[in-house]
Amino acid sequence: MLVLSRKIGESIQISGDIRVTVTQVRGGRVRLSIEAPNSVRVLRMEVAEDSLSQLAPEAVGSEQT
Repeated sequence: MLVLSRKIGESIQISGDIRVTVTQVRGGRVRLSIEAPNSVRVLRMEVAEDSLSQLAPEAVGSEQT
């Protein structure tokens, strides 16, 4: 895991075509701007985990048939 400190307006570049920029810091919250190609799916972690938990029972069921 890489841990970085960034100020408002500063960015990081990921894999050449994904840019994450700190756009706002207020209290205990940080607002990020993410620029990525349409082919890259960007999800909040809680949404991604929920999607995976919904797919897991279907995946297990399909293996048994």
